[in-house]
Amino acid sequence: ICSVSVPDDRAEQRTCLICGDRATGLHYGIISCEGCKGFFKRSICNKRVYRCSRDKNCVMSRKQRNRCQYCRLLKCLQMGMNRKAIREDGMPGGRNKSIGPVQISEEEIERIMSGQEFEEEANHWSNHGDSDHSSPGNRASESNQPSPGSTLSSRSVELNGFMAFREQYMGMSMPPHYQYIPHLFSYSTHSPLLPPQARSLDPQSYSLIHQLVSAEDLEPLGTPMLIEDGYAVTQAELFALLCRLADELLFRQIAWIKKLPFFCELSIKDYTCLLSSTWQELILLSSLTVYSKQIFGELADVTAKYSPSDEELHRFSDEGMEVIERLIYLYHKFHQLKVSNEEYACMKAINFLNQDIRGLTSASQLEQLNKRYWYICQDFTEYKYTHQPNRFPDLMMCLPEIRYIAGKMVNVPLEQLPLLFKVVLHSCKTSVGKE
Repeated sequence: ICSVSVPDDRAEQRTCLICGDRATGLHYGIISCEGCKGFFKRSICNKRVYRCSRDKNCVMSRKQRNRCQYCRLLKCLQMGMNRKAIREDGMPGGRNKSIGPVQISEEEIERIMSGQEFEEEANHWSNHGDSDHSSPGNRASESNQPSPGSTLSSRSVELNGFMAFREQYMGMSMPPHYQYIPHLFSYSTHSPLLPPQARSLDPQSYSLIHQLVSAEDLEPLGTPMLIEDGYAVTQAELFALLCRLADELLFRQIAWIKKLPFFCELSIKDYTCLLSSTWQELILLSSLTVYSKQIFGELADVTAKYSPSDEELHRFSDEGMEVIERLIYLYHKFHQLKVSNEEYACMKAINFLNQDIRGLTSASQLEQLNKRYWYICQDFTEYKYTHQPNRFPDLMMCLPEIRYIAGKMVNVPLEQLPLLFKVVLHSCKTSVGKE
């Protein structure tokens, strides 16, 4: 089992994750075509800073990919194209064939798109006496013609009752600067890809997916979440319940690792390092998928019986507000996709096998494992959901958002978590009930 691998040349049968054109292989960490490979390399090597004339959500397709360079580069970064894989001398070929895809934060993407990162690099080199690097002021900024698809109005995030909820308790409307949720998913319904073709699922893919699903504990959560009618739940009680749920979910992740089909391929030290860095992401992913009925059902019923004090509401942080907005948005994305157990198991493995975590002893081996399950997940979605050609990119683009939210939740004060969960669960449950 542990020696199973998926050959790279199968990428030739696939579609580019940026524009949907015929892929020619694994370029800078992800499956892409020659056009997007060259565009990404030119943009990074030449330190290009683009502009979008519309809402930064232009359609990316084979025919329309050249109409907005800003949105094309943005999607390259969001899908995981790795700048470190580009040779510094600009010559053909990657710098290191073992360098795989990366999942970078929204802040880092924004620094690249705005040119701030290039400016920091230029300042670094100028401070070290290197005059060969062009200054940021000399870079050519390029304006782009809008894509027809971008003329669709950009819909702000629907908070599904939270504005009314906030007004009920505080008499305050939602601050406008929270309406900047990234347009990670807006391209998918407009990208014309190759017509679906009948195909079969690779036997190796089927076997490994079956093993991944078998490693999961899909039984309902055992933590009691039944509260008598009329009982007022306190902040301390809700916080204790959230801690017990987190403990149970974490314990399930530890048990999951021991059942993984590739368990014998990595050291215990690496597993410890991976789990300590990704456990919050794994819990969040499972809460939004396989345990969502309980989390957004039973737990939502408990949080409904908790009334925050005026002090809790007024002291709630801006960071917590951003987490709320992103969680609601991501919940609706998963609710729309209806992620299967097989897809969830693959997404979880891909997210867990993050070779960019510090302290790992076998990063190249992790990269190969990550690539294996990336291919397997794409195999499954293309086989199972023939008429949803954008489903696999949609699923993969959820992972950096989960990683970002998990990172942000660490900075939310513990005493604010009960209110955060109340708002998210209230909003999501209310909106689903209206559908």
